[in-house]
Amino acid sequence: MIYFYSMADVHDKATRSYNMSQIRSRNTKPEILVRKFLHAQGFRYRLHDKKLPGKPDIVLPKYKTVIFIHGCFWHGHTECKYFVVPKTRTDWWLNKINSNIANDTKAVKALKKEGWKIISIWECQLKRLKAKKTLTALQRKLFVYRGKKL
Repeated sequence: MIYFYSMADVHDKATRSYNMSQIRSRNTKPEILVRKFLHAQGFRYRLHDKKLPGKPDIVLPKYKTVIFIHGCFWHGHTECKYFVVPKTRTDWWLNKINSNIANDTKAVKALKKEGWKIISIWECQLKRLKAKKTLTALQRKLFVYRGKKL
């Protein structure tokens, strides 16, 4: 459950509206960074498989593994500086974010029930100073699933 911590909006209504209209749900920078890394390491994958619960960002069928790349704001990454509840329409945003969290939980349970391995990566883990460490950890995890040593 997410709780409200107040923060004033630094943009006027028109600027905020434009900014929000430019947010994508697919092909985000963090997602593309992970995809390029995986491809360079020789992994082949599918994107946003509609047949699977939650439409995972990356699906590695050969390893029965899915990767979710969560935006810290949209998926309520608590204790993260990139997650701040907007001051305006707070109830609406909290409802939206909490329903995203509930949908994530539901999708993970359904995927696990089907025997899929789940890897979740947060947007903040792919920022400049942490990206190399996160991608190395991802590679190690996938090599374990692959049955090979690094």
